Amino acid sequence: MIYRLRIILDSEEDVIRDLEIKSDSSFEDLHSAIVNSFNFNGNEMASFYLSDDTWSQGEEITLESFRDEKVMKDTSLKSVINDSQLNFIYVYDFLKLWTFFVEVVEICDEDESSIYPQTIFSIGMIPKNAPNKTFLEDKSKGDDIANYDEEDLYNYF
Repeated sequence: MIYRLRIILDSEEDVIRDLEIKSDSSFEDLHSAIVNSFNFNGNEMASFYLSDDTWSQGEEITLESFRDEKVMKDTSLKSVINDSQLNFIYVYDFLKLWTFFVEVVEICDEDESSIYPQTIFSIGMIPKNAPNKTFLEDKSKGDDIANYDEEDLYNYF
């Protein structure tokens, strides 16, 4: 089986890549495919986070093991992806926080003439610098979250 994934940079400009990757590939394979598709040098730390339809950040899948978390090289895509787990957040370079939304958009049969992973669609150029992140104040510090509009809340995770 093949997963067709849409990877969207969290930025104002449209920067999108659609990738196809085998279901038995690891998250490390997906990490490498994303790095190559967006022309990163690939020597920075990165993590995937399980997410839901509202892009809430969940359990982490790390590039390197630091505790007891899941590690990319030991975690196959098919062991995590299912009907209720189709969204992920991918963060590359923890100092710059390149943040991407990853969504499984289709599951299809493998084409024997194709080499996977492969980029099948690309729009937009990665900016020179990572988009700035604006984080909401912690509510416990007296900030009233009700004062933020829906777009601000949607972009906060």
